[in-house]
Parts: sequence; structure tokens; C-alpha cells
Amino acid sequence: MLLDPLRIPDVAWSDSAVRDALSRRDVGALFRRLGQLTGASQTRIGAAVGLEQGYVSRVMAGRKVTSIEVLERIADGCRMPDDARMTLGLAPQDRSCHLDMASPPAQRQSDVPVNRSWREDVRVAAQLWEGDVNRRDLIRQMAFSSAGYTLPALRWFTAPAARTVEQAGSRTVGQPDIGTIREMTATYRRLDNQYGGGHARAAVARYLHQEVTPLLENGRYETSTGRNLLSAVAELTQLVGWQAYDVADHGIAQLYLTRALDLARAAGDAGLGAEILAAMSHQATYLGHGVTGIDLARAAGQAAQRAGLPVLTAEASVMEAHGHATVKDERACSAALHQAEKTLDRADRTSAPQWLGYFDEAYLSAKFGHCFRALGKPAQAERFAARSLRMDEQYVRGKAFNLALLATAQAQQGEPERACVVGAEALTLTSRLQSARAARYVRDLQAELVPYRRRPTVQQFIRRVDAVLGARR
Repeated sequence: MLLDPLRIPDVAWSDSAVRDALSRRDVGALFRRLGQLTGASQTRIGAAVGLEQGYVSRVMAGRKVTSIEVLERIADGCRMPDDARMTLGLAPQDRSCHLDMASPPAQRQSDVPVNRSWREDVRVAAQLWEGDVNRRDLIRQMAFSSAGYTLPALRWFTAPAARTVEQAGSRTVGQPDIGTIREMTATYRRLDNQYGGGHARAAVARYLHQEVTPLLENGRYETSTGRNLLSAVAELTQLVGWQAYDVADHGIAQLYLTRALDLARAAGDAGLGAEILAAMSHQATYLGHGVTGIDLARAAGQAAQRAGLPVLTAEASVMEAHGHATVKDERACSAALHQAEKTLDRADRTSAPQWLGYFDEAYLSAKFGHCFRALGKPAQAERFAARSLRMDEQYVRGKAFNLALLATAQAQQGEPERACVVGAEALTLTSRLQSARAARYVRDLQAELVPYRRRPTVQQFIRRVDAVLGARR
């Protein structure tokens, strides 16, 4: 169950103990005082600022927080006013949680920090890769926060790409190095689709830390090569974020997607930036943050139009539709689905990048099915789920999702036997995957079948699900 947002009254920021904690950057004292003023538990505070309860407890017990990134997440999650942010040593910014990407950037937020250099983006990304590989506590304790996507998404629109991306290091970096990164990305992406995000996530993080960081920090390259290098690294970083999302490491996934977006911005790669924003939307909607999912999808659509990639524009529309479905806005969902279908129909796929190859009619049908399921329309969901199975068989995880979606729609229409037959196929594929999402979809199906649990076929299926998925805990 999702917790309500942490509601801190405006007068709290004038409280002397709060001001003192901010001025000393004593986050533990800040959390303790806010807890007293609002009655919020450590779990509630952690959910708001994107930190696990255990980490919040250690901070309140005296552990120091020095990372600017974590301080920004805390400020965002607490919705600090500008004067409180400045007392904490952070730049002021607009506190609207709604991104409102339909408005021109100047109307959205005029004071988003825009001068962070590409070298700083690289440094922060390298710290993430190193911390992930070495299982740093701060990385592992990070939790998802919908507010955590606000600043990077706004920075995407307001901060310009780096004018020069040059490095005078000891090792010459050229196209063969970039080509190797892209080949590794394609290989790991194929493994991700066939075996799930948990299969190679650790290996990709090690590759970024051990092989890619030296190229970025110690390489010698001029701007054109530097931009291509940053773009290739952004794509691989996005893949690790997607893998982490697939295995339900949502806070880590958010960090990787955020870093990937910053690298894509520095590289000036509008198409990849749109794809990363769409991935952010996908995650937010999956976790029940429909409004954030809609905002991010609209941002992805704007970036896709800037890049001149209609297929990516269609993807953004269907992501927006899913967000509308999650918040039960059927009319807006239908309009976005219609736009997605119309855009994909007219799209020339010859110019689409390789990493967008998964987005086809089958994928679109699956997203239609998920939208109708969220809207409580199982008959329509079944129709599109059946269409989604006309898919490329290399997408094993996607097929498991689509089978589970079809079976769930059948169960919701009072056809448990048919649902068990299809569900058994989904379970067989899921048993071969390291994917928390695939397991969740099968568990969702199992829950839909509970009213029919006295039927022998259903009993057998429920027991099999428990045996297969229960063994993974």
C-alpha cells in the first residue's frame, strides 16, 4: 500500500530547532524534529525522501549525511521552501511536484541549476557505479521517490548540452572503444530480454566501473568523440537502471536512470533522453505514481519530437495512456492510446535507433491491454493481450508478461480454467527468469483466481505457483 505524502506545515520551516538543524546540516536532528511536529514515523519520512527506514534510523541516531545528491532528495521529498533549501546549502528551486511539461521551460522553472558541467555528470555517475559494485550502504538503502525524478527531468529541458566534451588524458579513445561499449550494451540487452534483469545486472555495473570509468576520466578525446562516448555510456547506464527496476531494486533503478538522463543531456542525445524519460514514466506508473508517470511521459514525448523520432513519440503516448489508466481517467487514456496508434501507423521505422527495436505492434497491444486492465475492462484487455502474443520470440520476459496479462483478463471474466492453462505457460517462462516483475504478474493472476480456489484445476495451479515462486524467497 502506498503511503500518503509527508505533509509538513509551512510553519515548521520557521521552527527554531528546524532552522538550527538545517544550518548545521544535521539531517538526523531535522528528521527527529519533523517527526515530532508531524507525527510521522521513520518509515513515513523514509518513503517521502527516498531512503529505507533502516537508513533513516541510523541517520537519526547520528550518522552524517554529506552527499549533495541525498540532501537534494531530502529537500525535494520534504518540499522545502527556498529559504530552507538555502539554509541547508542547496540552490533554490520551485517546489511544484507536478512537472507540467506542457508549459514552456521558462514558465515551468526559471531557477533549475543549469551550469553543472559534463565532468560533474561523469563524476557523479562514476560514484554510483563504484558504490553499486562495492555495495555501499547509501546506494543499497536508497528507496524510490516520485519527487526524485522532478529535478533531473526539469534539468533535461532547461540545461543545455555541453558545448565541448574534451579530455586530455593518457589514453586515446576512439570509435573502437565506443563500438565495444555499444556491442556490450546490445549483448547485455539481449540477455536482459531473455533471462530477466537479475541475470547480468551485477556484471554490467562492474563493466561500467572497471572498464568505462577509466575511458571517461583518463581518456583523450575531442568533442565529437566525447559526445558519442557519453551517449554510449548513457545507454548502458539506462540498461542497468532497467535491470534494477526489473528485479525491484527501485531506488537503485531511479539513481541509474537519473544518471543516464544527465549523461544523455550532456551528450546532446535527444532521442536517448526521450527513451530514458519513458523508462522513468514506466517505473513511476508501475509503482502507482500515475500523475508522475503522466508528466514524465509528456516530457518523453516532447524530447521525442525534438529528436524527430515518431516511433518514440508513439511510445511516449502509450506511456501517458497507462498513467491516465492508473488514475482512472478513461477519457484521457483513450485519447492518448488513439494518438499512439495513429503515430505508430505513420512512422517510418528505418530511422529508428537499434535500442527501440522492441517497440512494435505487439508491444503496443500489450500496453493497450495493461491500460484496459487498469481501467477494469477485462474483455478489452483480453483482446489486446491475445494480439500481443504475435511477438518476436526473443523477448522471453515480454512473453511471460503478456501471457500473465491474458490469463488475468480471463480470470476476471469468470473463466478460471482457461486462465490456468495460459497462466501455466506464463509460470513456466517466469521460472526461467530473474525478474520480479514477471513474478508479480503471476502472483496477481494467482490472487484473481482465489475466488475459484475450490476447483481442482485452480487448486493445482495455485500450489504450483507457490512451489515455483515461493522457492525464490
